[in-house]
Amino acid sequence: QVQLVESGGGLVQAGASLRLSCAASGRTFSNYAMGWFRQAPGKEREFVAAISRSSDTYYADSVKGRFTISRDNAKNTVYLQMNNLKPEDTAVYYCAADVAVTRLRRGIFGSWGQGTQVTVSS
Repeated sequence: QVQLVESGGGLVQAGASLRLSCAASGRTFSNYAMGWFRQAPGKEREFVAAISRSSDTYYADSVKGRFTISRDNAKNTVYLQMNNLKPEDTAVYYCAADVAVTRLRRGIFGSWGQGTQVTVSS
């Protein structure tokens, strides 16, 4: 499995931006599709975004047009640029990895990180 460590979360006001990073180690990063999920208190985990090994991207409707997922294979890192943040984006954000982006989009993944808290105040 690949080891994942997220960073970049914080407390911001509505309308602000944040960039989350997820550093991977342990396996060949370019062999994995990467994704971001989030879980708010009392709610189920939900898919946010995914990027395939060939950098095709996929987004939840709730973040489309505001969030951008990208990857830097040279740095073994995946990013989530979050713009125009809303209070409903408040959640713990988790990075995940799997060999197939189709599995990630269904919420199935082999590796995940410890999460980073994003709090958006109104």
